[in-house]
Amino acid sequence: MGKADFLSPKAIGNRIKSKGLQKLRWYCQMCQKQCRDENGFKCHCMSESHQRQLLLASEDPNQFMDLFSEEFKTDFLELLRRRFGTKRVHNNIIYNEYIGDREHVHMNSTQWETLTDFTKWLGREGLCKVDETPKGWYIAWVDRDPETIRRAEEQERKKKQDLDDEERSAKFIEDQVRRGRAGKEPEEEPVFTELVRESEEEKVAFNLSKGACLSSAGPSSAGPSKGPSLGASALRAASSSSVKRKDPSHSSDSKDKKKKSALEEIMEMEAEQQKKKMVKLDHWLHTDIVVKIVTKRLGEKYFKKKGVIKEVQEKFTAIVKMVDSGDKLKLDQTHLETVIPASGKRVLIVNGQYRGTEAVLEGIEEKKFSATLMLDSGRMKGKRVEAIPYEDFSKMA
Repeated sequence: MGKADFLSPKAIGNRIKSKGLQKLRWYCQMCQKQCRDENGFKCHCMSESHQRQLLLASEDPNQFMDLFSEEFKTDFLELLRRRFGTKRVHNNIIYNEYIGDREHVHMNSTQWETLTDFTKWLGREGLCKVDETPKGWYIAWVDRDPETIRRAEEQERKKKQDLDDEERSAKFIEDQVRRGRAGKEPEEEPVFTELVRESEEEKVAFNLSKGACLSSAGPSSAGPSKGPSLGASALRAASSSSVKRKDPSHSSDSKDKKKKSALEEIMEMEAEQQKKKMVKLDHWLHTDIVVKIVTKRLGEKYFKKKGVIKEVQEKFTAIVKMVDSGDKLKLDQTHLETVIPASGKRVLIVNGQYRGTEAVLEGIEEKKFSATLMLDSGRMKGKRVEAIPYEDFSKMA
């Protein structure tokens, strides 16, 4: 019985062994062949069919890499759109579901080395909204379907129309109130009178009764009982004057409250700006700083060599001029790292709370991979900050 028979024990055993995912290092993307062990992968690499595929790939390797990259990107975004929609989700969750398909395109055959590089590329291209957290990278699909955009515009137009209707109704009510106030007769204003005594010996007495308030001379006064009288109008005038006397204090209290609320608002705005500064960004490139090349793709000539950033493009790409040879290279942020100078040298803080501030290096804590800096620019000039990580500052050119 041959090994290729459908229901032979050997064929059934082979199908059981090949069930599920296998190791990535024993997979050949060009031949789309998955081997179960190292010996099988070695035999496959020595086979004639594999050699023919290598010859085809060697003629135009970029064409095959672009083809695999496009297929990987399309399938990944399609899974993200169909499975999660526009929800924010961890990139590893999507990737684990993507590689669940045995026929998927492996990442080692694309232009991206790691899942983090692919996630950053999606953010730069505007295909997804990406953000970095202590738990890793999160992505959310950006829906650019014309029908979805049309529905969103329709909802926005409807919302604006409802607001216009509310404004018109509020204006109509305000006009009604204004017309009602204009039709009312003005109230009689109180008349203010002075208290005048005809003689120094005359006494003034106030009789506060339920009916009316009268003032007359006392029974023991020798002169005639001619005294000034205070009626209800005089009391109203006194009460209104007391209210008027209280008005300035109320207005001053309200002004103080307004000033206090404005001050609190400014403090809240500054606190929010401070919080924003404290959050680290995913890009740190700045011009006129010294960096080191950490990729081997350019060869040993540039590996671990230093250069100066002359220009920053799209936040993640830098034009670097080499210190030794003077060559200009266009490099991605992932292929560069910061340079730590000797103590006393000037550095630029490229990330974190004091991003963009010049400082002087005072000391290095090797166990904590951090340094102590003295700020040399900005509003906090002269402040001494500690525990600044190596990757958050670099030597100035």
